[in-house]
Amino acid sequence: MKIIPLVIPTPFYVGAVNVYLIKEEPLTLVDAGPKTADAADALREKLRENGVRLADIKRIVLTHAHEDHCGLAKQVRDEARGAEIFVHKWETRHLFGRLVREEHKSLLLRAGVSETVFGEIQSLYADVSLLTDTLSDGEFSELKDDTELEFATGILKVLHTPGHTPGSCSFFREANRTLIAGDSVLKRITPNPIVSPDPIDANKRFKSLAEYLVSLARIRLLAPTLIYGGHGEPIYDFEEIFHRYVRSIDERQKNVVALVSNDGATAFDVAQQLFPQATGRDVHRFLAISEAVAHLDYAESQGKIAVELKDGVEFYRKI
Repeated sequence: MKIIPLVIPTPFYVGAVNVYLIKEEPLTLVDAGPKTADAADALREKLRENGVRLADIKRIVLTHAHEDHCGLAKQVRDEARGAEIFVHKWETRHLFGRLVREEHKSLLLRAGVSETVFGEIQSLYADVSLLTDTLSDGEFSELKDDTELEFATGILKVLHTPGHTPGSCSFFREANRTLIAGDSVLKRITPNPIVSPDPIDANKRFKSLAEYLVSLARIRLLAPTLIYGGHGEPIYDFEEIFHRYVRSIDERQKNVVALVSNDGATAFDVAQQLFPQATGRDVHRFLAISEAVAHLDYAESQGKIAVELKDGVEFYRKI
């Protein structure tokens, strides 16, 4: 099985995204890149360099439904005359638009975000959402944990690895312990746990950091020798990356707990103190809030802090 990385430009601060061509029947793309002219041109050119046309693609498999990864999926499907799109069912809230549902607003208001700030974040993501085509029910097939994607001479096992998003998936080739991990494992940055409604009960918040740590442990048990991430270079030393992630998360936990006062603090308060440079009107503000919420949820679950709901807003306090 030949896995070929295709580096596709994005307009985001994270830089280029890695799309993977599985050059074996059925010809498959893992992720597709954002819906921009530059990305579409780059994808066509890089496929052409590998002797493949966009029309040859039979299957588009999405690691998760963020715009830099899924934006071109619908366009590729249409140009490939009906290639099948696969994504985990827990990603559908992203596929139908980001921050557009009432539960998204409820989660952020509960985190201490004002109506005004929420409006600014929602407006920003309305622009970001233009970099993807939403998918309707019936336009995609469901990825299920522990199932297999079959190819002519091998398989990729589907692993549900929630954390970065609820429905994030990775794909494992047991024959040579190679993993395509999307944004679950990255060489030079620690993936950001995004605040999301719980896929089972949308009135609750998805416990992203706790789930992410479980996913990391699951990946570690596979002992992968090569990991292809969603951004940056391949990873040959996952054990070192794993320990770096754990140290980073532990350090962030200490910093977050230290910012919680006896008088109480909201997740938005903590985000502003934790990332004072991320208070402008760009995606970094939402990412900062997501990071604070994830760590506060985890700290509360570990008994490090307490939380109470007052007038619809969560306040965290030292125990």
